[in-house]
Amino acid sequence: MSPPATSRVRGRDGVELAVHRWGAPGDRPPVVLQHGFAADSLRNWEQSGVVAALLADGREVVAVDARGHGASDKPHDPDRYGERAMAGDLGSVADALQLDRFDLAGYSMGGIVSLVLAGTDPRVRRLVVGGIGAGVVERGGLDTRAVRTTALASALETEDPASIPDPMAAAFRTFADSTGADRLALAAHVRAVNTEPLPLGDIAAPTLVIAGVADPLAARPQVLADAVAGARLVTVPGDHLGAVRTPEFTGALVGFLGDDGGS
Repeated sequence: MSPPATSRVRGRDGVELAVHRWGAPGDRPPVVLQHGFAADSLRNWEQSGVVAALLADGREVVAVDARGHGASDKPHDPDRYGERAMAGDLGSVADALQLDRFDLAGYSMGGIVSLVLAGTDPRVRRLVVGGIGAGVVERGGLDTRAVRTTALASALETEDPASIPDPMAAAFRTFADSTGADRLALAAHVRAVNTEPLPLGDIAAPTLVIAGVADPLAARPQVLADAVAGARLVTVPGDHLGAVRTPEFTGALVGFLGDDGGS
């Protein structure tokens, strides 16, 4: 598979975003991908095989590095973060690329971002969200019963990872270190995560929820599926970091986005 064509798009507040594109326009709209927390487009979507599977299905693929992640700008001010700001970034990318219609898929943090956009932007034709569950409905996003934001932010800011007492926060710190992420940028986002109700009732796009059976951040995913009109649920093997890399995840995502169903 050829490397993506990468460009930069300026968000509404001036933050610049790295945008990666594979394939060419076809009969169906492009697929826009938003990765999870502490990851980036290439790790979340290319290395997992999702991009290759979409290309094999004849889709053009657009993946956006969220602010604070990957090759995008990384301010350290929490006021520049939050899933609603990231949803605005996706809208800016769609504007810049002149996308009249697109399919949208997001994982974990990217799933929350995608739900925000799909509830406010009629250009979203079909939607897939993974790595999230009841916390989106009951907490407005990140399930803080599984990982506390204060613990996660502190884990990212400390110079001594051995001092982190919270196992889930420690796992995210390890992952962030493994990817070479800007930990202070990630901590700034954690301090700004959405806690207000999301526009789930306004989502008109056909929606698929995918959850790993051992994923504590996607607990009780049927609650999320029930909150979006007509949404389907598929469970796949794996925990939070592993589920997105399973063939079952990729198959469900590509199959759902390829099933036009007259839409």
